[in-house]
Order: sequence, then structure tokens, then C-alpha cells
Amino acid sequence: MDFIKETAEFDLVGFGEVMLRLSPPNKEKISQSEVFEKNCGGSEFNVASGAANLGIRAAIITKLPKNKMGHFISRRIRYGTVSDDYVVWDDSPEKRLGIYYYESGVYPRKSAVVYDRAASSVCSLRITEIPDEVYQKTRIFHISSISFALGQELRETAIEVLKRMKHNGVAISFDVNYRSSLWSEQQAKALIEELLPFVDILFVSEETSRRMMQKQGTLDEIMKSYADTYGCKIVATTRREVVSPTKHNFGSRIYYDGKFYEEPHYKNIEVIDRVGSGDAFVAGVLYGILSGGNIEDAMSYGNALSAIKNTVSGDMSISSLDEVKSVIEAHSAIGEQNEMSR
Repeated sequence: MDFIKETAEFDLVGFGEVMLRLSPPNKEKISQSEVFEKNCGGSEFNVASGAANLGIRAAIITKLPKNKMGHFISRRIRYGTVSDDYVVWDDSPEKRLGIYYYESGVYPRKSAVVYDRAASSVCSLRITEIPDEVYQKTRIFHISSISFALGQELRETAIEVLKRMKHNGVAISFDVNYRSSLWSEQQAKALIEELLPFVDILFVSEETSRRMMQKQGTLDEIMKSYADTYGCKIVATTRREVVSPTKHNFGSRIYYDGKFYEEPHYKNIEVIDRVGSGDAFVAGVLYGILSGGNIEDAMSYGNALSAIKNTVSGDMSISSLDEVKSVIEAHSAIGEQNEMSR
């Protein structure tokens, strides 16, 4: 793909908040549990980590409070095989780490998220705190709309980083990833339409396209419109059917170079933790693109990594390339399969 640099120090650099995640064990309710399991998560970090675990070199641009909680997150970033070279430390009196609480659902009770992230340290990240060198050091820059929804100062920084990356020949990956609890559909649509001409690889759900972006027509017409109107080179849409909170079907459709690509869906995925599975899809697709495979391979990596992520706890995808390849092989196999890998 000639719009992506052949070489750079990093294959992928993400930009976004990395938060503390607190979850009740054993599918208890937040209002019920007296114990919470501690983890970390954040959309762009999940993508960087998922792709890095498959074999590419990734880094994250973020800002953390300079205290014990910030150091916990920093260690988790390194655990996710992501470079912390571009982590900015906040030593101000107002420093704080964003938190979110996740309650896992069981039919008929839906899963739920409670945010406590207002005025977290990342919201004060300024363009002057980010080293100029980073704009020449990656092949793909990945960001989601979440980073533009957290406040005016971070929005201005994120826009400037995106534009500088594009100016330096970096391919831009953008996940629309709309969160209604952070901003309105009208606010999101207005800004995203301004940013789309900079985007090379677009990830957007059909629901978001129809509702927030107010697109009409068939899914294929909608996906193609992003390429025709804004110049996006790759447009990917996930296709999830929620049978119950613990049973999902998952697939995707990708538009590239005038053609549509799709493969059979993963059926009856046994869901342990759905959070981060969309990010895992993005990570798999970006890995496939960066590793020199064709678009069909990228789609297969994305679908498989997302399916696997549903089956493990936490935000992060921790699958190896060998595991993903074995799942892809089993998914495409016909007839009897082995029950266990040994």
C-alpha cells in the first residue's frame, strides 16, 4: 500500500487516554460489590498493544499523573509491549488518573460503564509537551474520536498532532468510536467531518454512520461514500450481532481500492469480556496492513483477534500471532477439528 511508509522507528503510534479500570468480580453489580479488580484500558492504547503483541513496534502518546497510580499505568503500558517514550508526566497539584467502572452483564441485564474521567491529566496535554521527533518516527498514527471529546485543550492538541503527522507523510488511522456520554451527536459530526479529509484508514460502524453521521443508502453505498467524499483509502465496518451479553456473532466488511471484502462471521462467540473487542479488530487490521499482507489477510487478523478478545478479561488483547493464526485456520476449516491445542 503506497500511502504507508515502508520503514520508520515505530510502525504504529497511538494517541489517547489510558485509564484505570475497576470491575466487580464474578459478574457482580457495581452497586453490590465490595471488591474491584484493578486493570487499565483506553481505546488507542488497546489498539497499540494488540498490534504490538502480534509483532509490530508501537508507542503511545498520553499524559499520566506523576504518582503511584500513574506509575501503575506506565508499567501496564510496557507490559502491553508498547513503548512509553512519549508518555508525558503531570506533576501539577490537579493531577489525576481517569477511572472507569465496568459491570459485566448477564441476560437480561446489560453490561454497563460508569466514567470518572473529568479533568484527568491527559486533558491538559499540550502540543509543546510532545517531542517534535515523533512526527517522523512512525508509519501509521492511530486516534479515535474519544480523544476529541474529552475537552477543548486536548481536542486542540489532538487536532494539531494529527495534522503534523499527516504533513510528515504518516498514514492516519481513525476510529470514529462515538461515545454519547462524552459529547453530542451534533458536536461529534461537525468535528469528524472536518477531520475525515486527513484520514487514510477509517473504522466506523454502520449504526454510527446512519445515526450520528446521518448517512443513507445501503451499507456498501455508505462505506464507499467515505472514500468518494473524503478520500479515505480503506473503510472498515464491524458487524456484530448481540444474541445475549454472553453470546455474540461477529464479522466485518472492508472497502479498499474499489472492492468490498468480507468473510464468514464468527458464530456464537462465548463472551467473557466484550470491552476492547472493537479495538482488537482495529489492531488486527492495522497489523495485517503493516506486516505487508493483503487486505483479506488484514481483515482475517482483525476478525480473529476481536473474536478471541471477547473470551478474555480486561481491555487489552494479549494474543500472540501464532494463536491468531490458529484461530483463523480453524475458522476456515471444514469438518472435524481438534478440541484442544497441545
